[in-house]
Parts: sequence; structure tokens; C-alpha cells
Amino acid sequence: MAYETISYELTEGVATITLNRPQRLNAFNDEMIRETTAALRDAGRDAAVRCVVITGEGRAFSSGQDLADVQERQDGFSIGEHLRTGYNRLIKQMVTLEKPVIGAINGVAAGAGCSVALACDLRIAADSASFIEVFSKVGLIPDSGSTWLLPRLIGYARAYEMAVMAEPVSAEKALQWGLVNDVVPAAQLPEITLAWARRLAKGPTAAFGLTKRAMIRASSMTLAEALDYEAMLQEVAGRTADNREGVTAFLEKRQPQFRGE
Repeated sequence: MAYETISYELTEGVATITLNRPQRLNAFNDEMIRETTAALRDAGRDAAVRCVVITGEGRAFSSGQDLADVQERQDGFSIGEHLRTGYNRLIKQMVTLEKPVIGAINGVAAGAGCSVALACDLRIAADSASFIEVFSKVGLIPDSGSTWLLPRLIGYARAYEMAVMAEPVSAEKALQWGLVNDVVPAAQLPEITLAWARRLAKGPTAAFGLTKRAMIRASSMTLAEALDYEAMLQEVAGRTADNREGVTAFLEKRQPQFRGE
């Protein structure tokens, strides 16, 4: 499929989605929201894809919503409807995609761009990257999943601080707060991210997906419910070819050759 606002590349089981409006710091317009959602949906359906990377072209990851685009449609524009038909679908697609999603945060991740970064399963940030919940600067609340995702990652107090102070959080502080998994030199971000992605792409994809499902569901469950749900998903995982291969490889004292099945 040809895209206008993103690029999509599949290599060695890794699908890389690059937000590609660098002249607008990769700000989201309707087309980029639609294309990113569609690319993630297609990656989920493609058995050849075993890990997804999301990054930005140029010096930003994403500056968030393209406000100039919104301003042009000011009359009759509904923010709530825009969220329900756009960003909400994108964030749900990311969170329910049962394959690892790595955010390679190459620059500023602001507003809805920050929300997209938060919706990734793993985040590797360039040392020049930053995160900012900029919504309060225009009299809005964090959206696109930030009110759900951010407190779960860094706790209520820090999440609320980011929301109301609207100050950039540096990559190093993000690492200290647990907002990112690693911070690397900007020039090495693509190489290091690809190394993580290739490792995950060679892993037991079904188990990775079930783990993601279990952890997300467990956040709204009691311990007893989570234990029950774990047992049910473990039954599913235990019937995969990758589980059989993993056990056989362990007994034969060799590295497993997972197929993602």
C-alpha cells in the first residue's frame, strides 16, 4: 500500500513505521492518523511481521496534532468526535496489537505525539529526545490515552505534574522516571532499536502477544481474576509450536528456533 504521510518498511520480521511529515515536525493530520492506524492493522494481520517499530522522520518524533489543520476547520469542529474517530482508534490499535511495538523516540514527543509514544510497549529514546504533555497550554486535558497510560508508567504525582506544568521532560529524566526503557546517543538510535527489534522478531511472537494482553487486562483485575486469566492464556501458549520448540531446545541444550507460531 502506498502512503502519503508515513513510510512502511518490512525487513527480517521487523515492520518500521516512520511518521513522515518532517516539515510539520510530524504533526498528525487526519490522513496521518488514518495511515498509521491502517499500517498497524496490516502489521497485525501479516504473519511475516513479528515486531513493529514506530519512529519519526527528521528532528521530531511527533509534535502532536497539527493545529493549523484544525484551525482551517474551526467552524463545526468537534474535538470529541475527532478523538473518537481518529486518535482513539489509533491508540486502541497499538495497545491491542499482539506483537511488540517499540517506539524509537528520535526527538520531541508532544501532545498526541507523546500519547503515541506512551502507547508503545517499549521506548528507546535518543539523548536529544524529550516528552511534553502540552495540552494545558491551550486549555485542554491530556488525551489520546495519556490519562490512562501516563499514570500507569510513572505514577499519579509525576503524571499530573507533566499534565499541568506542561514542561518538557528530558530523555535522562524520562529514564529516571521509568517513562523509557533506555536512552542512547541520537546517532545510534536506529541501530540500537533495530537490534532490539530483531531480537524480539526472533522470539515466540504468540507468547509476547499473550503477555501483553495479560498485563493490560490485569490492570483492571483482582489478583484472583488475574491468576485465572493467566492460567487460561498459559493453556493457549502451551499449545503453540514455539512452546514445543522452546522445551525441546532446552532439553537438547541449544538455542530455540522460534517461528512465531
